[in-house]
Amino acid sequence: MKKEIAEIFGTFVLVFFGVGSAVLAGGGIGVATPISITGISLAFGISVVAMAYSIGQVSGAHLNPAVSLGAMVAGRIDSKTFISYSIAQTLGATLAALAVFLIAKNSSGGFDIAANGLGQNGFGEGYGGEFNLLGAFIFEFVATMVFIVVILGVTEEKTGSPMLAGLVIGLTLTMIHLVGITVTGTSVNPARSIGPALFVGGTALAQLWLFIVAPLLGALAGGMLHKLKVTSPPENTEEVASGSEA
Repeated sequence: MKKEIAEIFGTFVLVFFGVGSAVLAGGGIGVATPISITGISLAFGISVVAMAYSIGQVSGAHLNPAVSLGAMVAGRIDSKTFISYSIAQTLGATLAALAVFLIAKNSSGGFDIAANGLGQNGFGEGYGGEFNLLGAFIFEFVATMVFIVVILGVTEEKTGSPMLAGLVIGLTLTMIHLVGITVTGTSVNPARSIGPALFVGGTALAQLWLFIVAPLLGALAGGMLHKLKVTSPPENTEEVASGSEA
């Protein structure tokens, strides 16, 4: 269970500081302004960097069922590990959402979860830029696919960059959030979406399916692109050299 415990911890940190930045930081980082979007994006990205360099050697620091699915499709983990990781990640995200909710609820001004939300993902009227279902689905699919391609590429055993992998992955997640916060709040991670939605209920739960299905399909596509060598480097390094010369 050592790897699963690491995934619980790592996903807890990601959601606690990422969602917490939107819920707890108040009028600066937690409102819909360019500054707040940048701050929340960095909170998610830095959390991934921190976990990648701290528990990466234990579990790989997936922190996300979509990442685990992409790794399984690429042949790096088996189905049993995918299932156990996904359960652990969802548990970690749920515990983090609970912690953020308890902190917010115990502020001097009080906290109305129905009015303020809990950093949940969403789409449509009254949410962010009010993008419709199709727009939200396309964003989550494409963003997750790109995220998986980057992760699998930078962690490739023979041609990856292990020393820089955590930084590259964290910056990529930051980039995705910079674009996606006004679209869906940015999920690309079913566990991150499940945690807050369980406490908010209502529309957040009704729309939750999109933030499970779209990221998993995106992960499947990203994993297949890597597995089929479309986005992964050739095994023969001479091919790289000849390609660059051309």
